[in-house]
Amino acid sequence: MCAREGECDLSGSTNNTGRETTSTGTLSTESRRCPLLTVQPCRGMVDEKFEVVIKNLLPKQEVTLHSLHQSEDKDFWEAFGHYISDEHGTVTVAKDKSLGGTYEGTEQMGLLWSLRPVPGSRSALRLRKMNVLTPMVVNISVYSGHLSQEFSQTSALATTVTERWYMAPGVQRVNIRENGVRGTLFLPPGPGPYPGVLDLWGGGGGLIEYRSALLASHGFACMALEYISPAKLKNTDVDNTYFEKAYQILQNHPLVQKDKMAMLGLCFGSAITFSMTAYSTVIKPQCCVCISGSHVVPVNKCIFEVFEDIKKLMGKVQENEDNHIVTRGMILPIPTDPALKADVGKIKCPLLLVNGTDDQNWATNESAEDIEMMMEKAGNRHLLTVLTYPDAGHLIEPPYTPHFRATNFLLHDMKEKVVMLWGGQTKPHAYAQEDSWEKILAFFQEHLYSSNVKAKL
Repeated sequence: MCAREGECDLSGSTNNTGRETTSTGTLSTESRRCPLLTVQPCRGMVDEKFEVVIKNLLPKQEVTLHSLHQSEDKDFWEAFGHYISDEHGTVTVAKDKSLGGTYEGTEQMGLLWSLRPVPGSRSALRLRKMNVLTPMVVNISVYSGHLSQEFSQTSALATTVTERWYMAPGVQRVNIRENGVRGTLFLPPGPGPYPGVLDLWGGGGGLIEYRSALLASHGFACMALEYISPAKLKNTDVDNTYFEKAYQILQNHPLVQKDKMAMLGLCFGSAITFSMTAYSTVIKPQCCVCISGSHVVPVNKCIFEVFEDIKKLMGKVQENEDNHIVTRGMILPIPTDPALKADVGKIKCPLLLVNGTDDQNWATNESAEDIEMMMEKAGNRHLLTVLTYPDAGHLIEPPYTPHFRATNFLLHDMKEKVVMLWGGQTKPHAYAQEDSWEKILAFFQEHLYSSNVKAKL
């Protein structure tokens, strides 16, 4: 393999060898046309773009750029693009078009957002970072010709390694085990105090930390809350008071600004956000963000009872030709009975909705239309902002997260494993994630901060 330029060796050193000594003297790499592969920054945040450049190729040479990542579950994921070098023998991913592969066109971050399981992998996988204390490590290689398979059996012209982090340097991770509440608090670097964000994931359950860690890297004290079957608690124990206690724990932290609070929900987390913000006398945020959510099926009782209500709608669940479960019809048509949905007309703070038009999991666009009508009637429509992304699916996550159209999913309380259809097309979904993340950060900055805070490695 030839020399690599600007390679991250995980210890901070740089390999920038330009000439190679042999037994017969010094041989110029230029004369041998040894490709030089650069990824900058080689260490960065997951929502930070990197520059990938290949130099010293032959003019108009066909090459394949390939990325490879091994997940924490030991599965391998790959993405690749087909390029042709310019007249100077250079490929610049941010400017040049991929002519084929897992992504096409000028896509600077296609090597990340189009990652997919390598052939022969387990089916219906989802890539998620569970340990935010370690980086996502991605090997990037360049191969001769336009390849689409058998990369492991082919010698690369050059390879380098990049690290993508969810936690910026100085971010603190604090376990929360207080008053029956379980979660993880992430605190930005510096003396504080910081605005607070209560982060609620969806019906998949568990303690999901990576979005909270990333928000803390942007200057927000963010608490990821575990609320579906948390350890030592039953779903019958998790009700409105559980979320109010979590909100107060975050709000009363000495490094959090009590009067600068927000809620962020995805899917079922959005249902909780709608209900708590509309009805709670304790939860009074300055703003809210709801991603791929609905106000139908209000959370006004314990989680167990809410799930029992949802079970009654299972007769509307469909299965497509691929045996994927489609659940968006469960709440259609949107009910007219006020008792069957959260009264969003009572929300008194700015509200941002983020939806994709190809959401196959939840009827989010129909819900957004009803939310808008309810808020218009109540006189608080001016507080609502709706972002609707064509051909995006349900799982709108931080930028460059690979797109998952359908993945394995465990139906809680039913102990049944299914393949859930989330929807979305890869390229439009990737755009939705990048654009919505910028707008979510700007929304929080506008309502919680007076100055822009951006963390980089």
